[in-house]
Amino acid sequence: MLINPFALLSFALRAAFDSASSSCEKSLPVGGQAVIEGVIMKGPSHWGMAVRKPEGDIFRDRWSCAGWDKKGIWSRPVLRGVATMAEMMREGFRALSRSAQIALGEEEELTTKDLVISVLVSIVAVVGLFVALPLWIGDLFGRWFDLGHLGRHAVEGLARGLVFVAYVGCIGLWKDIREVLMYHGAEHKTINAFEGGSPMTVKRIRSYSRIHPRCGTSFLMVVVVVSIVVFSLAGGGGVLWRIGSRVVLLPLVVGLSYEIIRASSKWGSLGRSIMAPALSLQYLTTRVPSGAQIEVALRALESALNVKFTPDTPGRSVYGESRL
Repeated sequence: MLINPFALLSFALRAAFDSASSSCEKSLPVGGQAVIEGVIMKGPSHWGMAVRKPEGDIFRDRWSCAGWDKKGIWSRPVLRGVATMAEMMREGFRALSRSAQIALGEEEELTTKDLVISVLVSIVAVVGLFVALPLWIGDLFGRWFDLGHLGRHAVEGLARGLVFVAYVGCIGLWKDIREVLMYHGAEHKTINAFEGGSPMTVKRIRSYSRIHPRCGTSFLMVVVVVSIVVFSLAGGGGVLWRIGSRVVLLPLVVGLSYEIIRASSKWGSLGRSIMAPALSLQYLTTRVPSGAQIEVALRALESALNVKFTPDTPGRSVYGESRL
């Protein structure tokens, strides 16, 4: 079984952008990602996964957070953002492989060779679409309008954001990806209901917004701005140097962007105002989910928190009582 590389690319971007919203800290108790026919949720100490099987019932799994990304140097500012993204990517790919087997009803496991091929194709696509293409556009506009060094980087950053928006908009037309985006919407609605103190039923969750203020999609605008500044430090040079420097500096961009997202969550109304424009991007990265998809997201959250929600009690209260 070989995962479609463009589906894997879409998932990788979602995992990267969601890294800022999935910290195990008290202030950010839950986060999640959509997978094939399912959702994974991250609680304070465990991951939970729920996937709709071909027969209609729901497969569930639960495992501990690795914890390495919160220790030693990986707990330091900037580095913790890189570590969090790495953890999300690692666990996310694991869940993606497992969900593909369950949802497709296949016994065949994803081999190391399959994963390596898919990842390599995805890396080439990422470098081509989100590094080389924006760089070429920046150079092109720089020559046309005689832009300076910073001007070219600004055009490059803007092009990177527009390419991402166009990419998400196009793949959203693909049925398989559209299903994943619906599960993304189910994940958001479920987390909004939990954080809003609602009883955790499909009917109540359905009334909540599919837009979530901590969604990693908001990460995009921050990454665009930060990349303009950081990539400008690499200076000029040949095409290979500039592409290579951007790949090497990408972890720094991710780490700094993560810190900005963390800080904005503590700035109250100011932070919400700064992030407000980015929320509109979630209308591309989510779709309105069905009740069946919301049920899957709900079961994933139950697994992550190790609770069983009751229809007449707020989800936070059920979780709080389970900790006593």
